[in-house]
Amino acid sequence: MRRALGLLAFLPVASRVPMYARLIWALAVDDRVPAGRKALLAGAAGYLLIGRDLVPDEIPVLGGLDDLVIVALAIDLFLDGVPNELLSEKLIDLGIDRREFEDDVARIRRLMPAPIRRTVRRIPDALSMASDAVERSGVAPRVRKWIDRGHREEALA
Repeated sequence: MRRALGLLAFLPVASRVPMYARLIWALAVDDRVPAGRKALLAGAAGYLLIGRDLVPDEIPVLGGLDDLVIVALAIDLFLDGVPNELLSEKLIDLGIDRREFEDDVARIRRLMPAPIRRTVRRIPDALSMASDAVERSGVAPRVRKWIDRGHREEALA
């Protein structure tokens, strides 16, 4: 019952979805947003489009809930990576009240299970560490050279 009442808190947020979609789009096309954060949105979109779900859509309620959780987590991580000054600029440009926006984000975060939220928040740092390790190892240039050589051989064949 308490969970159902918690879902009612989403009604005001749902009415602002088009406005928040414009905000996400404005941020996604801005060059000042790190590419890694944009990749999170692309990954979530890919998850939705591919149709392979963690929980099959045939399972009532839960089938659609996993899609919502993936999108909410991706947007949350995306927003965490946006510089605060840029976010403020876009909120002002789009006429979105900062306090209302922060309240809505907090409301959505409260509905996400804390263990999942904590685990997902580690992904950007883990990807960054892996990227740094690959760069330090010197493997990246050799792999690029190997890929380029393969493409040249295919073009000649």
